[in-house]
Amino acid sequence: MSDFPCWFPADLPLCPLRNDEHAWLLDDGSLTRRLTALADGRFRVQPLDEGWQALRDEECTALGVENGSEGWVREVYLLGDEQPWVFARSVAAKAALQAGDVPLQELGTRSLGELLFSDPAFSRGGIELCRYPAGLLPEKVRQPALWARRSAFSRGPLSVLVAEVFLPDFWCRAL
Repeated sequence: MSDFPCWFPADLPLCPLRNDEHAWLLDDGSLTRRLTALADGRFRVQPLDEGWQALRDEECTALGVENGSEGWVREVYLLGDEQPWVFARSVAAKAALQAGDVPLQELGTRSLGELLFSDPAFSRGGIELCRYPAGLLPEKVRQPALWARRSAFSRGPLSVLVAEVFLPDFWCRAL
């Protein structure tokens, strides 16, 4: 498997999903709300890393900025029952983020989904899927070919690209 994600539109029949996977990967509602319900309220966000970084080329392409552009990168676990269920990586281009008033740098343990879905000015783009490269995951959850999805949430000139990798402990609970 390559060392970068190879995203494809969710409506392409490249790799058929089982119905139970389809229901989670292609749902366009709030993943935070669904995970909170699945965990009977025992849901929380565990920040892993965040700060200004050079964005990956595929992220730059998705955001419509030059390769090598700097952006805000936030990586977290979405925990259910204190287990990592989802690894999430959210990025936004520096210039667009600094021009707006979205406080991504101040989220702490607050869910980004809570922010995005509570602001009706954000619109969600199409969902893309991939089998996420193991080398891009934190060592604790590193496994090959885990299903991931991503989409961009836009408000004016700001786009926040959110990638979510569904981890084995999640599927054990959800299925």
